[in-house]
Amino acid sequence: MRYQFGALLPAFAAIVTICSGQPRPPLVPAGQIALPGVHGRIDHLSADPPRQLLVVSALGNGTVEIVDLGSGRRERELEHLREPQGVLIDPESKRLFVACGGDGTVRSYDAATFAPLKTVDLGDDADNVRYDSRNDDIVVGYGSGGLATFDASLREISKLRVPAHPESFQIEQHGPKTFVNLPDSREIAVVDRTQNRVLQQWHDFPAQSNFPMALDEANHRLFVGFRAPARLMVFDTGSGKVVASLPAVGDTDDLFYDSTLHRIYMTGGEGWVDVFQQRDPDHYESIARVPTSPGARTGLYVSALRRLFVAAPLHGAEPARILVYRTE
Repeated sequence: MRYQFGALLPAFAAIVTICSGQPRPPLVPAGQIALPGVHGRIDHLSADPPRQLLVVSALGNGTVEIVDLGSGRRERELEHLREPQGVLIDPESKRLFVACGGDGTVRSYDAATFAPLKTVDLGDDADNVRYDSRNDDIVVGYGSGGLATFDASLREISKLRVPAHPESFQIEQHGPKTFVNLPDSREIAVVDRTQNRVLQQWHDFPAQSNFPMALDEANHRLFVGFRAPARLMVFDTGSGKVVASLPAVGDTDDLFYDSTLHRIYMTGGEGWVDVFQQRDPDHYESIARVPTSPGARTGLYVSALRRLFVAAPLHGAEPARILVYRTE
């Protein structure tokens, strides 16, 4: 794979390794990709590894940025969008899906030409988008409490009410459950997709503002990032019990599980990526804190590329950009 990224930020050299026994840093800076002219908050990302494409929702800019990872450049923008939040590029259907919080729409585009294909109206705050590989469906969180399921042509299959606005949610790829973060009601909902109903609601956490989430389906563990106080909590997906809790970066909005290296990467607006090592399903250790940029809350880990991409918004004299790290 070719990478022709710009010069590294000097601060990247200051990777803090917490565990003294770590032989080398778990994340190594691999460059940055400029997003010229992008202002405001950057939300979620998606990728098509075979085509070396990265898709970035520039919420505050009203655009979706299409980045060519081979050349290390932003190739085009999809403009005139109202607060794009969730993005999903689906190689199977060859479509790009964009959920816009400002007008509650979900839009599909041809993933080769990026020509618009269809728009559906969910009514309010369309947010995260996920792919259900068991059923080849697209699931979108929206409104004051809803999950909408569509096929690849954006034909509606079902809708499900949940108690509050869904933030991050994770779909089992080998089972029927979906786990949904509901920070406004301070709970996690467990949904059965086959029955299209809420099975359980987990309450009484020792923290609030549960926004990002990742899933280790093989070990039945759910990773949830909290903001108040800032912590990573690990849940048993069968019982709903917390099996581990660790201090974490503040203002987190994304976290990812690396099933090959058994690591968790958590991005936070405080200006760090926290890296945690899974020793076994019940034991975890904080092994590194990697500097990023203030406000860099979101990112994407792409296991096929062994790359973590972190979205850094415009900050002072520093333009908006994607910070790139490789895993070690």
